[in-house]
Order: sequence, then C-alpha cells, then structure tokens
Amino acid sequence: MAKRKAEETAAKVAKSAGRDSVEAQAKAQAKAKKGNGDAAKDGGKLSNKEYEKELKKLHVELVKMQEWVKEKGLKVCIVFEGRDGAGKGGTIKALTERVSPRVFRVLALPAPTEREKSQMYAQRYLPHLPAAGEVVIWDRSWYNRAGVERVMGFCTEEEAQGFLKMVPLFEQLMVKSGIILLKYWLEVSPEEQTRRLASRIDDGRKIWKLSPMDLKSYDRWDDYTKARDEMFAATDTNWAPWYVARSEDKKRVRLNVISHLLKHVPYKEIKRDKVKLPKRKIGRYKAVDHPFKYVPEKF
Repeated sequence: MAKRKAEETAAKVAKSAGRDSVEAQAKAQAKAKKGNGDAAKDGGKLSNKEYEKELKKLHVELVKMQEWVKEKGLKVCIVFEGRDGAGKGGTIKALTERVSPRVFRVLALPAPTEREKSQMYAQRYLPHLPAAGEVVIWDRSWYNRAGVERVMGFCTEEEAQGFLKMVPLFEQLMVKSGIILLKYWLEVSPEEQTRRLASRIDDGRKIWKLSPMDLKSYDRWDDYTKARDEMFAATDTNWAPWYVARSEDKKRVRLNVISHLLKHVPYKEIKRDKVKLPKRKIGRYKAVDHPFKYVPEKF
C-alpha cells in the first residue's frame, strides 16, 4: 500500500514538473474541462446554437469598439501566431466577419521579394502598421523570423538572434507611438494538428491551406517548440506581452480571443440617433423592358 502511494506521489510530481511547457499546460487545462462562461457551464462541446449566440453578442461589441476606434482615432495592432493548423485563419474570420474592412484590415504578407530581402528586416512591415482609426490584424507577422524562417533555414542563426534582440525595442516604439499592440499565440496539440492537416488533403475547400512548406514543417515539431520558447523568453515583455490561447476547440478559442481582445481595447458605446427609413414613392418611372440575361436559378 505504501509503495503504491509512493508511486502515485512520484507520478503527481513528474506530472507537475512536466507542465512547464505550453503544451503540457494546454493538456492539463483541457482535462480539467473548465466551463466557458454561461455558454457552456458543463465544459463539454459547444453546440452551434450556443456558439452563434455568444458570437453574436461579441460581434455587437466589436461594432461598438469599431465606432469608438474611428471616433477617437485609436491605433490597434493585433498579431496572430501559432503552428500550422492552430486555427489562426478561422479566429481572424470570426473576428472580422461583421465589421468594416475599411477599419479592420487583415494582412498576410507573401514571401519577401529580392528587394525586400535586402532591406532592414522590419522595413517591409512598417508601411502596414495602423494609422488613426484603424485596426490591423496580422495573420503571421514579423515573428516569421523567429519561427518558420529560423526553423526552415531561411535565415541564419545570427539573423534570428539579432531579431530577438531587436523586436522588443521595435514593439516598444510602436507602443510609445500610441499603438495598442496585442499578440496572440494559438496553441494546438500535435494530435489535433495532425487531424486538422489530414482533413485538408481530401477537402477541395481546404486543399489550398496545405502548402509544400506545411508538409516540410510537419516533422519539425520539436524544432518549432524550441523556437517558440526562445521567442517567448525574448519578446514576452511588459509593454507587449504574449497571450496564449488553447485552440483544441475552434469555437471556444474564437470566443475566448475576441472576448479577451474587447477587454484590452478601451472603448465606449457611441450614442447615435435611432435610424428611421424615410418615406419613398415608387412608380413614377416605368422600367424599360430590356432583354436581361438572368443567372440560371439552379437552386
């Protein structure tokens, strides 16, 4: 009996020690199955109805935030990073589907040109930073150098280390200029990543998401983990901290991130006069009987 208790204690200690990594924390939290507010008090799977109900509430608040950003000239910069298949695209889509693209701009820069490769590294990102009244969302950002470029050999180790030393100062300048900077890392387990990447292979809607680079990166899990940990150590600053969001459940991570974002961008509802459609007269002009070419109604 004593031996069994000793083994159980040792297992608990080992388990506790192994939770130093983000993956272990994510797994431990997933096992705990803590609820997600009123949307799912039992901590189980979120139904589509529950998800849409909560997302609608958040969308209303995002519109309020949008109007405040425009009115007060705020500058908001949101960075999304994470492994392939972590759910960045879906989270960004949920965040932006009910707001104005003239205020919320989503950026996913292509591979740098030869000219851009010769520039100072951060130079290609500077023109896209937000001006007054804008929210800029990065689907991957300057942190490419700390992740994919470093792991896949697109930059030297010296260049990667130089970036890690430079970026905190770069972000401090952004914050001092009045930019509200939020950085999100979406954390997914290797099992869930495999499931999501495999689902893209035979799905004509998703096959474009599975690039040759994704396939090359797939067997570099440990390399990416090491690169991520060193990135956090160097760039998780008081003025620009990293926020880690568990993304095993796509619906939950979208709600959690949007809710967190709303709490970290100060805004108030702008009072507006109630909109009322004016009266109109129809029939004063008779439409021309033109031989229109109508779209076939197959559905």
